[in-house]
Parts: sequence; structure tokens; C-alpha cells
Amino acid sequence: MRVGVLDIGSNSAHLRVADLAPGNPPLPVRSVKSAVRLAEATDRHGVIGRPAVGRLIAAVREAAAAAAALDVDELVPFATSALRDAANRDDVAAEVRAATGVALGFLTGEQESRLTFLAARHWYGWSAGPMLLADIGGGSMELAYGAGRRPEIALSLALGAGRLTRHHLPPRPPVRKRTRKALRGHVRSVLAEATTELGERPAPVRAVATSKTFTQLARLCGAPKAKAGPYRERHIDRRDLHGWIPRLAELPDAERARLRGVKASRAHQILAGAIVAEAVMDVLGLDRLAVCPWALREGIFSHRLDELAEGRAPGLFARV
Repeated sequence: MRVGVLDIGSNSAHLRVADLAPGNPPLPVRSVKSAVRLAEATDRHGVIGRPAVGRLIAAVREAAAAAAALDVDELVPFATSALRDAANRDDVAAEVRAATGVALGFLTGEQESRLTFLAARHWYGWSAGPMLLADIGGGSMELAYGAGRRPEIALSLALGAGRLTRHHLPPRPPVRKRTRKALRGHVRSVLAEATTELGERPAPVRAVATSKTFTQLARLCGAPKAKAGPYRERHIDRRDLHGWIPRLAELPDAERARLRGVKASRAHQILAGAIVAEAVMDVLGLDRLAVCPWALREGIFSHRLDELAEGRAPGLFARV
């Protein structure tokens, strides 16, 4: 079965198409990505502006056309925090459906956490033992922990790199030390309150990070390039990350985008991402995070493979 997963996030709409067969990993076919910049187009009342709605409709239309051209059997379109939490969410989703015929599903933050954990477990297997997962998105951050295939704890926190950049950092660098300290204190406070239960569980054998933010931070800290392939080990050391934070705070976006691994589209929020990543490692007592190449989209593919193997119909989303 050929399945397309369309992930509408804070910055982009990303279609990934793969062939699924029970007993085998997802076989990648094609990837299509378009900028939508929903988060930056959301006003202080939580309303996504008209230009961004237009970009979203164009991106969904492009993805739907690509899926049709590739003879996709199922298209799974979903939106994460930026659209899910918008005040005009239902109106935007209805407009997208009227213009494109695509009905968007919405994942809860907990579902994101559980599905991303499932992807990481499929990637590392049982040898990973009890596993801790961290994923930094644009609007939220997910944490999950478990010794089995599904997590015992799944959390979603309002600590996304884009959200924190808009609410806690100045529009242009340099970012003063006291501002960084205030943001770090806020992140640590949220983490300390939310992760009490994690402290009561056995220490993870493997601590794993996923998402573009962690991938780019790992590259910044010296991890191999993407072209080295998915099977090359990549990790982030807390000491290396800590050293980059004051340097990122001084650089304008254009200069950040010239650093290894940092994409221009994410340069503005990479400092907040680094602060969150370092705080997570500090609060949870982690010196190193392994970077997993599979994340939420692969978690959805894995979930659909389970449904196929068990003869179940797809039933992941509530559609608008």
C-alpha cells in the first residue's frame, strides 16, 4: 500500500510518500515540502492571517496533486500545534477543505509524543531498552518514556522553539545574557513541574532526540552531514551545546544561517531551540542525546503498518 503523510507544521507543509508492507520498514518514495510560515503569521489573539491561509491552501493543493500523480492509496493529512491551537482553526480547516478537497486531521500533543516514540522504538529496536524521547517542534515540545513499544509516559509542553522565540526573545540579536537566563529559567520551571513522574522511573538506557531542531543542533555541534546517510550515528553532547548558546545569541539570522547545519528558515528560532535542548538535558540529567532519523511522520507510517497487519481500518484522526 502506498501512503502519503502530509504534516502541516509551524513553518512548512511536508508530504512524505512511502510504500507500506507488513513486516517491512516504510520504503520512501518521494518528499514534497512547501513553506507556510503559520506560526509567524499568527497574531496575539491566536488568529492566523490571510496571507498564511493562502500559502497553506497552495501547499495542500500541491501536496494533493503530487500524491495523486504518485498513485497514493491513502493520504493522511494532519496539522500540529500551529494550526491546532489557532483561534480560527476550524475556519481555516474548512477553507482548506473547500479549496482542495483535503480534510485535515488534528493530532493532540500526546498523540504526537506517542507516535514519535513509536518511530524511535522501531528505529532502535528492543536493544535500546528503557528509552527517553525528546522532540522540539515550532509550537510544542514532546517527551516520552517507556520500556516497551508504546510509551508509559507521553507529554506535550508549550516549549516549541518558534513559540518561545516570539514570546521571550527580542526580534533581533544580540540577545542579552539576562534574557537568555530568564528564558532558561522559564523552560526549567515548566520541565521540573511536568517531569516529576519521569524522575520516579528507571534511568533510560538510551536517550533519543528527534526533529529538525535537534538534527540541526547536532550538525552544529559536529555531527555528520545528512548526505552521510541515516545509519551514521549522530548525537548531541550537552557541553558542546552549552558552548554554542552565547555564540548564537550574538549572531544575526543571516550569519546563523551560514553556520553548519542551520537552515535559513529556522535560523531565527535556533537559539530558543538550543536553550530548550540544553535545559532538557540538564533537568533530566542527560550528558548526551542520540539523534534518531525517524520522527512523527515515520510514527504515523508505523501506526498504519500495525493497522494493516491487524486488518484494522485507519482511525488515527478526528477530521474537520
